[in-house]
Amino acid sequence: MISTFFRHELKAFWRSKNTGKNIAVRIIMAVLILYLLLNVLVIGFFMDTVLKHVFPHDSLIFSFCGIILIYFLGELFSRLQLQELPTLRVQPYLQLPIKRNTIVGYLALTSLLSVFNLWPIILFFPFVFKVILHDAGGLTALTFIISILGLSVFNNYLALYIKRKANLNGWIFLIAIAVMILIGLADFRWHVIAIRDISYLFFGNLIHYPALALAPILLGVGMFYLNFLYLKQNLYLEELTVKKEKYKSSTEFPILNSFGAMGDLVANEIKLILRNKRPRSALIMSGAFLFYGLIFYNNPAMKNNDGLKIFAGMFMTGFFIINYGQFMYSWQASHFDGLMVSKVSFTNFLKGKYLLFTTTSTVAFLLTIPYVYFGWRIILIHFIMYLWNLGVNVNIVLYFANRNARRIDLSRGASFNWEGVGATQLLLSFMLLLPPFIIYIPFKYMGHTNLGLAGIAIIGAVGVFTRGFWLKYLEADFYKQKFNITEGFRNK
Repeated sequence: MISTFFRHELKAFWRSKNTGKNIAVRIIMAVLILYLLLNVLVIGFFMDTVLKHVFPHDSLIFSFCGIILIYFLGELFSRLQLQELPTLRVQPYLQLPIKRNTIVGYLALTSLLSVFNLWPIILFFPFVFKVILHDAGGLTALTFIISILGLSVFNNYLALYIKRKANLNGWIFLIAIAVMILIGLADFRWHVIAIRDISYLFFGNLIHYPALALAPILLGVGMFYLNFLYLKQNLYLEELTVKKEKYKSSTEFPILNSFGAMGDLVANEIKLILRNKRPRSALIMSGAFLFYGLIFYNNPAMKNNDGLKIFAGMFMTGFFIINYGQFMYSWQASHFDGLMVSKVSFTNFLKGKYLLFTTTSTVAFLLTIPYVYFGWRIILIHFIMYLWNLGVNVNIVLYFANRNARRIDLSRGASFNWEGVGATQLLLSFMLLLPPFIIYIPFKYMGHTNLGLAGIAIIGAVGVFTRGFWLKYLEADFYKQKFNITEGFRNK
């Protein structure tokens, strides 16, 4: 039955309308992954030399035992960001005489095909065979191999379990990331704990007590079983279909109630962002970019460089507009036809986009106020770029949205995913980044930087106050492009 599932997946891939593009992307990814694997292989073969250089006062085996747990913590962090959930369109199979255990087993086992499971093998096994086998014997080398494989399996299923739970509650993902960041800071920044010592405590004793190798195996098997149970408990048609509920206004976001139909549209889009991987990643990255100023403003050379402050201010107050907005309308491609025939007016649809961007940009600006610690001029420039984002960049994003007909599958992750990416996004990036510098740089070279900043602020403010004009223009422009957009979104 497993082979049947695999054949069906292959047929679905080859029969897709986007097969040519998918093959091209997979070839590029295969070349990139092969290059990375070769680099890791080289590091693995010369790890003894690397460890001697990094830890000159420790024995090789002591140094090796100390870095294993550090690696697996870093790997878990990477898996949460990059590893894709294994998928199978299970609805058709649930009505057939196929055991659910078979379907769940396929989903659970195919996750082991992740390239992440190759990293520890290629990185650590050369050292095990070169050093540990020679110095400590075959039994110890075997216990290290078993332990490394067990921890890799444990990481694999732990990452998948967290990501599956995060699909229902996005806070789980944020908490998991925060915990790992705090563990890293507790070791490398605050020196409260020593991960290296904890790692040696286990792997060092593994040399004397080979039976300890059962612990990682039990952890891996236990996490596999937890994933298996979770999938099995949720593998029912009623769990996979949308429950019919009585329509209610945006009561889950009471602040939006006063905006009427426009508030409902924004509430629905917030739910779309929080419940799906790729738009949620855009929101998380927007939060991460609020710390962007720490990179620049801690540098004394930045003190009098208003150009870089403009760049940082635009990104910190408008990263969500840039990152999420470049794929505008594509996020709703799966139900865009329904929106077009619904009672929702496109005017309210556009107003909803304006409200969403205004809200996120305002929150971002308020959260950057603590940068006043580095000087009041920084906050002034942040406010100027806040006006620019709301008055200019939002209009540019929505203008290019009328020329974007590329569909996005919301269920897929953001990492190594080029769905929806095209020449429009490249051109949009230039249109968002260059204009404020085109205004500012001439004034800078004339020695009037404040006039350059005033010019950016005035243009941004004019864009905000003439939003009604741009709204009508964008609506008329959309109706010219409407059929091209809807046709593109139907192409799966």
